[in-house]
Amino acid sequence: MASEKIVVIEDEPDILEVLQFNLEREGFEVKTASSGTEGLQVVEREEPDLVLLDLLLPGVDGLDVCRRLRSSSRQSNVPIIMVTAKGEESDVVLGLGLGADDYVQKPFSPKELVARVKALLRRSQQPTLDEAPKRIVRGPVVIEPERHRILVDGEKRDFTPTEFRLLHFLASHPGRVFSRDQLVNRAIGDQAVVIDRNIDVHIRSVRKKIEPHRDLIETVRGIGYAFRELSSGDGATHPAEADPF
Repeated sequence: MASEKIVVIEDEPDILEVLQFNLEREGFEVKTASSGTEGLQVVEREEPDLVLLDLLLPGVDGLDVCRRLRSSSRQSNVPIIMVTAKGEESDVVLGLGLGADDYVQKPFSPKELVARVKALLRRSQQPTLDEAPKRIVRGPVVIEPERHRILVDGEKRDFTPTEFRLLHFLASHPGRVFSRDQLVNRAIGDQAVVIDRNIDVHIRSVRKKIEPHRDLIETVRGIGYAFRELSSGDGATHPAEADPF
């Protein structure tokens, strides 16, 4: 039975009750908050394994809560699922761009939401889908899955679980081009929200976090993305490749 701790930040009492009931029934420990300000305090105090975050909150709204969590040294890696009545693509893209890992639109199926929670927790706890954790060095970028740490030019950078998995997956297969669908299925997981710009937003965020080496992730127009293959002179090490598609 699950034992992870989840903080639910939701200002509608009926929805909050439904979320808490269904998550606790699955064995999760649930802490709740009904405003953005309270939610930040609860997350800081409880240090949860995952946050369910409503977008429309009184006071500090959900987007600002997400932004503050991602800028916190203690909470920057906590997985975040945004739960909101807004379904426009622009809202999804904005939330993902701020560091949310997934997005569920109201009204939602409690069963589907619990499945999303479990899938995101699995992804955050397992750095890759198809190979054991191993240290990867790609020029100035060092990825240490067992410590969930990424160094760029020797400096630690903070990545969300989804960003971490995406960069780790691409860096594990240098020179290989992956379509957006392949990256969703292999690097993010089949429970992720899939819209046309989902992967693009995550890639943009990853590139920003590996500055000044954003060109290590190449765009192959009409196909997808690849991690640029480096020569031995660039300081690259090459772990065993996963099985090809």
